[in-house]
Amino acid sequence: MYVCLCKGVSDRKIRETVADGARSWREVQRETGCGTQCGKCACVGKTITRDAITAEVMASANDLAYAV
Repeated sequence: MYVCLCKGVSDRKIRETVADGARSWREVQRETGCGTQCGKCACVGKTITRDAITAEVMASANDLAYAV
């Protein structure tokens, strides 16, 4: 689904940006341009970013729990 029509940013692109290492809304904005023009998408973009970061952190934490 498109989140930012102004810049053509999808939810998939936001998740990919987080998977590539972005760990804040500001970093996602810098990489994608989402929320930088009219700003109407910022709330949805932030929510998707927060959920994606949480999922990434939890996945890496689960990997560490079993490391020996």
